[in-house]
Amino acid sequence: MRELNKPILENPIFVQGLPGFGNVGRIATHLLIKFCEAKLFAELYSPTFPDYVSVSSKGICNLPRYEFYSAPIENNSFIIMTGETQPSFEDVVAHYQVCGEILEFIEKQGCNFIVTIGGVPLNGEKAQIYVAATSPKLVAEFVEKGAERYGKGKIVGGTGLTLALAKERGTDGICILGATTGIKADKGAGFSTFKFLMKALGKEIKEGL
Repeated sequence: MRELNKPILENPIFVQGLPGFGNVGRIATHLLIKFCEAKLFAELYSPTFPDYVSVSSKGICNLPRYEFYSAPIENNSFIIMTGETQPSFEDVVAHYQVCGEILEFIEKQGCNFIVTIGGVPLNGEKAQIYVAATSPKLVAEFVEKGAERYGKGKIVGGTGLTLALAKERGTDGICILGATTGIKADKGAGFSTFKFLMKALGKEIKEGL
């Protein structure tokens, strides 16, 4: 973990969005970063990430990493984490290790609530927002805010594992899942999940963002 600076955080909420089905989580967190004008403050590097580097438009090589951004919101702060990759889905140990490192870091920042964002296969004609959580009470709370309860089995990768490991560590949280075909990056589903998150936090987002 590389800490670039020490932001002032008030009751921070952790929001995680990674590449996955329809790239919903990554799109939603990028919208959140832009909306909040969040600032980069830490980076996580891991030998479990793929063995390639990304090259910028200026020809500069960069290791794959997770980026942590901070932003103030009313009565709280956000810690927003995103990245362009995940450990191999075949390397279960690596996923547990990386998710554990993430949780250890955000706990040190004072986080006691997390939100993970991802995509699920579209079922039927109408796009939906689904939610899973660390307790029945939280599921009911976010269903009342307009989501459908997700009860279809599995959430793969860091989107599900970070939430489940947080539960084992005594931290509450939710997973917001946007329904998508998953064939390509789904900007519509990404925006819908972002919009639902902000609505659930009491901040309405207009379509023209």
